[in-house]
Amino acid sequence: MQPDVVVIGGGTVGAAIAYGLAARRQRVLLLDGDDGDFRAARANFGLVWLQGKGMNMPAYQQLTRSSVALWPDFVAELTETTGIGLTYEQNGGLAFCLGEDEFEKRKLQLQRLHNQLAGEDADWEMLDRAALSKLLPKVQWGPEVAGASFGRLDGHVNPLKLLGALHAGLVRRGGAIRSGATVREIRRDGEGLRVSFGNEQVTAPKLVIAAGLGSQALARQVGLDVPVRPQRGQILVTERLAPFLPLPASGLRQTGEGTVMIGATQEEAGYDVSTTGEAAAKLSRKTIRLVPALADVALVRQWAGLRIMTPDSYPIYAQSPSHPGAFVALCHSGVTLAAVHAAGLAEAIAAGSLPASLDPFHQRRFDVPKAA
Repeated sequence: MQPDVVVIGGGTVGAAIAYGLAARRQRVLLLDGDDGDFRAARANFGLVWLQGKGMNMPAYQQLTRSSVALWPDFVAELTETTGIGLTYEQNGGLAFCLGEDEFEKRKLQLQRLHNQLAGEDADWEMLDRAALSKLLPKVQWGPEVAGASFGRLDGHVNPLKLLGALHAGLVRRGGAIRSGATVREIRRDGEGLRVSFGNEQVTAPKLVIAAGLGSQALARQVGLDVPVRPQRGQILVTERLAPFLPLPASGLRQTGEGTVMIGATQEEAGYDVSTTGEAAAKLSRKTIRLVPALADVALVRQWAGLRIMTPDSYPIYAQSPSHPGAFVALCHSGVTLAAVHAAGLAEAIAAGSLPASLDPFHQRRFDVPKAA
């Protein structure tokens, strides 16, 4: 296959873009790395989340809102194409508050964010302890729990099934995936952009760099300087329990299999993906403050992964002026933004130019002159 587009990076971000391009009749080659790569999906909580996102960057709130609105149709199409159920639910989500001060702080934070979005209806509400107990009658809350914020549009999905379905959907739509394809070099040639990996080369008119933490070095080869750093996130998983938590929460989610995911830490630990007893103890203590009954539950797994973080935590979308046809896509909310990546972003890349609506996400926002 002679590709129209080569996508570097087979994680959730790259796979969603590749799937969306293939749906638009583009011939797509997805180059996936090897098992030793630092994959953000390893520490993914599976939230499809809107509440609280976009503080001081309304464009990110709007982008997230657009993606969340696309998710139901996105799931339906992906499931129909692949036959893979994603266990997606959109019944709302919670952010718990320990103590009245934390409850008021959360309320003010969400109100401030809402005020930045003139004309938008509020998609959240604050629930006091009584309202929270009424909403989740099977949970016995710890004495410090003052309530929670409730995001009406929030939801969750199985992130591993999502990634598998995106790969399968890409192939079903005529695309190809090469595993173990670590890219060595990107160069311009007379036919487009030549990508070298292993002992092979492929040339295409368009190229998307969505390789997570590996994107910085690759982007330099197409004249783009994208600042990115790793942030470690550790997650705990309990044994299977009878259903008691039907809604996902920031830091606590019961899966369809009955296990409870607890997390995740936010640690500046470089590229260290080891797990620590300190993190396990910290996560466990907070969880027991929320739901004391979980103190008697067995933990069956702990793992860590690296998030892709920019200086302000928001995505980077850019196209290269020196290498026409080359694009970069970076973010740490690959699950939430998967729907818009497979829709609007893929459509723009297929057309050959990013829209003005993505200008706020260009890395030039970090080019602030230093004071003399």
